[in-house]
Amino acid sequence: MYQIDFQKPLTVYFIGIGGISMSGLAEILLQEGFAVRGSDAHESGLTDHLEGCGAKIFYGQRAENIGDGIDLAVYTAAIHPDNPEYQEVKRRGIPMLSRAELLGQMMKNYHHALAIAGTHGKTTTTSMVTEILLAADMDPTVSVGGILHSIGGNIRVGGQELFVTEACEYTNSFLEFFPTIEVILNIEADHLDFFKDLDDIRHSFKSFAGRLPKEGLLILDGAIDNPEEITQGLACQVVILGHGVKGDYGVTDISYDEVACPSFTLMKKGVPAGRIRLGVPGEHNVYNALAAVAAAEALGVPMEAILKGLAGFSGTERRFEKKGKVGGITIIDDYAHHPQEIAATLRAAKNYPHKKLWCVFQPHTYSRTKALLDDFARELAAADQVVLAEIYPARETDTLGVSSEDIGARIAKLGTPVSCFSTFDEIETFILKNCSPGDLLITMGAGDIVKVGERLLGK
Repeated sequence: MYQIDFQKPLTVYFIGIGGISMSGLAEILLQEGFAVRGSDAHESGLTDHLEGCGAKIFYGQRAENIGDGIDLAVYTAAIHPDNPEYQEVKRRGIPMLSRAELLGQMMKNYHHALAIAGTHGKTTTTSMVTEILLAADMDPTVSVGGILHSIGGNIRVGGQELFVTEACEYTNSFLEFFPTIEVILNIEADHLDFFKDLDDIRHSFKSFAGRLPKEGLLILDGAIDNPEEITQGLACQVVILGHGVKGDYGVTDISYDEVACPSFTLMKKGVPAGRIRLGVPGEHNVYNALAAVAAAEALGVPMEAILKGLAGFSGTERRFEKKGKVGGITIIDDYAHHPQEIAATLRAAKNYPHKKLWCVFQPHTYSRTKALLDDFARELAAADQVVLAEIYPARETDTLGVSSEDIGARIAKLGTPVSCFSTFDEIETFILKNCSPGDLLITMGAGDIVKVGERLLGK
């Protein structure tokens, strides 16, 4: 594998530079004095920012974009071997690294490298840790999979002491990383277009844990099934997060304020260790915060800064993000696209002021929809009314014979009113006709369903 010498900046080309992770890595290299070029299908806020930082970006991926002077090309898992830029890079013999390989090499340059993994909750927990570190006046370099307003985007370039990043399991990307501290929040069946089954996913997480050095630290949620299977044979220290008073860290006495933001008593080895208040809603965020507390204490952060950082964290874009109100209807947007995420978001919404809870859901990928049809229906049925958009294909083209109507039929059998529409215009018309003042409307999914709420608000 090609090895970058970060003391000798060179010219790097990113195939797909506009992605949330790729754009962050490109910005880190720009700050380190590298020359950055790249391409993406469309202009965006992220690509505009990179161009403002000095990157040269092409829109549309063509072989002629790969000119002379490129020392290294970086690509994502979404780039296929028939991509014209990928083929031209190969033809020219330019060294290549995957996004994950580049991120792994970056981690080696820091004294501490904290990697936060799990099927869901990565972005929020990474953001919580970031807010805590900033409250402690530390200077982390951060790569987060969402827009965090306190750092002005998805990346923060800090000193060489500490690197904080999400660690995604898809295509086993995190097995290219070199962390000194790991957090594993949960392990659920997902990305079944790549993994064979849940056992296959668990095997990857165990391999991820095995990448820690003996002086490293694993922070593991004890609610994961058979956690001993993940920790068996590890030479590093292991910290277990408990639900209740059990575990090295635990929680008790959860309560909620008028906008569903929780407070809880932190337990350490079964002993009360103070009251923590969060600025984001939902019980799931209690356990994200618990992981952030454990990671922060491992890095030597005092409790005063932990309390300040968590209380001041108001969320990242597309994570239970309040978009506004129209006609007395509150519109929230959320990135949830897995049944467990849907369940957590709708539970949070139950504690949020509302008359009727609407969920406008856009399934993400055919493979995930087909594999988890019954789970999607069961969790979505917790809303008072469900509206389904067509499946967002993302990287897939094969429908696998599944559609949103398949989810809708199952939801209807569970007794929850549900409607399916083929266009966003139809969804917006239906909402305007049927929603009432005081209702809470959540647009939900990892595709472009956010546009529905934004258009209703006139954005």
